[in-house]
Amino acid sequence: MKDSNSSSHEESPFKGKTGLRRLINAMGYSYEGFKAAFKHEDAFRQEVFLAILLIPLALYLEQDAVPRVIMIGSLFLVLIAELLNSAVEAVVDRVSIERHALAKRAKDIGSAAVFVALTNVVVIWGLILFA
Repeated sequence: MKDSNSSSHEESPFKGKTGLRRLINAMGYSYEGFKAAFKHEDAFRQEVFLAILLIPLALYLEQDAVPRVIMIGSLFLVLIAELLNSAVEAVVDRVSIERHALAKRAKDIGSAAVFVALTNVVVIWGLILFA
């Protein structure tokens, strides 16, 4: 009989670190992820440059803290969505580069998430600046 805590799959050898070592490892993995996204993903680079332009603009245009936070937060949401979309695309391509309806669906849904996040920026900035 299997132990209730065990699974049929082996745990990753990268699991099991705790405390400060885990935090340091996580920061390193995140840095590598940012570096890979910036190097390999044109859309991520464009969205980073957009954020670099718009964050100071939000700080300049809006005097109240809450609208500033919402405006800047909407930009970070785009970056998060793009990173997740890029991760999905990389995994799908790793599994197979053959055309498949499920692979297309996964990539299209990831792209839709980025589109929603970008639309969110336009709506939030429009409402705050022009309403």
